[in-house]
Amino acid sequence: MPLQSSAASSHSLRVLLPAVVLAGVVGELAFEAYAWFVSPILFGPVLEPANLVIALTSKLFGLSIPYSAAFAIHFSVGAIAFPVAILAVHLMTRLKFLIAGVVAGVLLWYIAQGMLAPFIGRSFMMDFGAYTQSSFVGHVGMAIVMALVFTVLFGERKAKR
Repeated sequence: MPLQSSAASSHSLRVLLPAVVLAGVVGELAFEAYAWFVSPILFGPVLEPANLVIALTSKLFGLSIPYSAAFAIHFSVGAIAFPVAILAVHLMTRLKFLIAGVVAGVLLWYIAQGMLAPFIGRSFMMDFGAYTQSSFVGHVGMAIVMALVFTVLFGERKAKR
C-alpha cells in the first residue's frame, strides 16, 4: 500500500514507526560499513561522525563523553532522524522515495558539514576536502538505502496526471 500524503490517517503509528526504525537501522549499518571500510579506499579518511558529537556535546553542555557513547548517539539520531527527514521530504514534495532520499541526504550532509562543523570551529564544509567529499557520498548513500527500504515497504505512488 503506497504511503499517502496524509500518513497519519493512512498508516497508523504501528506501521510507520517500525518502518522508520527498519529503514534507519539498515541505512545506518550501510553508512558505517561505508565509513569504516569503503571511504578509506576511495577517499583516504575513515568517517568518524562520533567526533562531531563529542565536540558538540563539549561545546553545548561542557561534557566530555567517551567515543563509544558519541558513536551510539550518532547512530541513534541517524537511525531515527534521517528516515523521518526522508518521509518528510517525500510527504511535503510528493517526490518518489528515491529522490526524496537524495534531497534529504544532501540537506543533512549540508547541516553536518556546512553548519555543525563550523559551529565547533572547523572551516565551512571543511574546505571541501576528502572528508567532506566522502561524507557527501556517505550521507546521500545512506539516505538512498533508507529510501529503498521505504519503497519496498510502501511502494511508489503513480504520478498524477
